[in-house]
Amino acid sequence: MVGQQSSPSLAWYHEESRRPLTSLVFVIPLLVVYEAGGLALGPQAMRNAADGWLRELLRLMGFGQYFLLPLLTCAILLGWHHLSGQAWRVAAGVLSGMWVESAALALALLVGARWLPSLSLSGGDPTSLAGSWVDQCVSFLGAGIYEELLFRLMLLPIAIGLFRTLGFARPMYLGVAVVCTSLFFSAAHYDWFLDAGEPFDPFSFTFRALAGGFFCGLFLWRGFGIVVGTHALYDIFVTLH
Repeated sequence: MVGQQSSPSLAWYHEESRRPLTSLVFVIPLLVVYEAGGLALGPQAMRNAADGWLRELLRLMGFGQYFLLPLLTCAILLGWHHLSGQAWRVAAGVLSGMWVESAALALALLVGARWLPSLSLSGGDPTSLAGSWVDQCVSFLGAGIYEELLFRLMLLPIAIGLFRTLGFARPMYLGVAVVCTSLFFSAAHYDWFLDAGEPFDPFSFTFRALAGGFFCGLFLWRGFGIVVGTHALYDIFVTLH
């Protein structure tokens, strides 16, 4: 499964790291830590809205098994890779590069956030969240995985297809899809949709919507794995800062 590349280049790395299979291998350790942590913490585990909505949707469809959502995440990426017609291999050295890239992008987002009135994607002041720092980090892994699964991997392509079908030209349907999904992403953090969500604040809403647009662009440009890593590491870096 893991292949070799004799003379790696930035162009080669860019293509290899975007592949759905590479994203799956990159995300699997995060999935394992998050789901195992959720089981260990039990009802006290901090869950994001996307996680709760996806599990509730599966339950309403008659599929309430705990591990079905992570298995579905893997199945979506495997199906995407199959449809892409790409080789079933993950190049050696790419995964470590993806962690470095994700960390650099997360730091860039953190620096950019300091220029805006609201500073966090992870629920206001992270130190105010219940649970230990480790519990919070486990929760942030889930936010990185399932918020990106719902808003970028699932809803963004649906929105792009919808607006393209409605006759929007290419620049327009991409822009409208990004704006709509980013606004929904931002709204999902508040008590409109989530009992444990924050009271609405226009500054944090604006920042999250802008961050949602950033993640949309990152997903389209760099793929699912990089956007998951960037999102999760950003939330963790906020707690460290």
